[in-house]
Amino acid sequence: MPARELVLLGEIGAAQGLKGEVRLRSYTGEPAAIARYGPLLDERGRAFEIERVRATPKALIARIKGVTTREAAEALLRTKLYVERDRLPERAKEEWYHTDLIGLAVFDTDGKRIGAVVAVQNFGASDLIEVKPEAGEATVLVPFTRETVPEVDVEGGRLVLAPPEGLFE
Repeated sequence: MPARELVLLGEIGAAQGLKGEVRLRSYTGEPAAIARYGPLLDERGRAFEIERVRATPKALIARIKGVTTREAAEALLRTKLYVERDRLPERAKEEWYHTDLIGLAVFDTDGKRIGAVVAVQNFGASDLIEVKPEAGEATVLVPFTRETVPEVDVEGGRLVLAPPEGLFE
């Protein structure tokens, strides 16, 4: 039986208050939507159910079923929360899950392989793809826009990159 394909949806942060609430980092398009996926799994397969979330100006705060003390909440710090791939909504055309982009071969507009996508980052402005060059140099961050990434072929395992001149030289 094949292993379940899991997709990272969020991560539990610090305890919030004394009654078991936690700060929650959500990687969903709408942060509070993480609670709508039902039980989420950690790396060991333990299930966590988010009973309630609320947004504050500084963080998303969550109540996790069965977590009722600060100590129990502190024990969950840095727990990554996953969902089975088949529970995700179908993606729209021209939309991709970050996990689909990681590992794609990167080609320039002339068809020359220049590297591979090793991560997708977002530091608050917009998505950046992190590319590991073929020659093994340090990774390069490139904006994930239609202008710099004119073609994505997830099924074919590749994307085309039109990087600024000199970026991969």
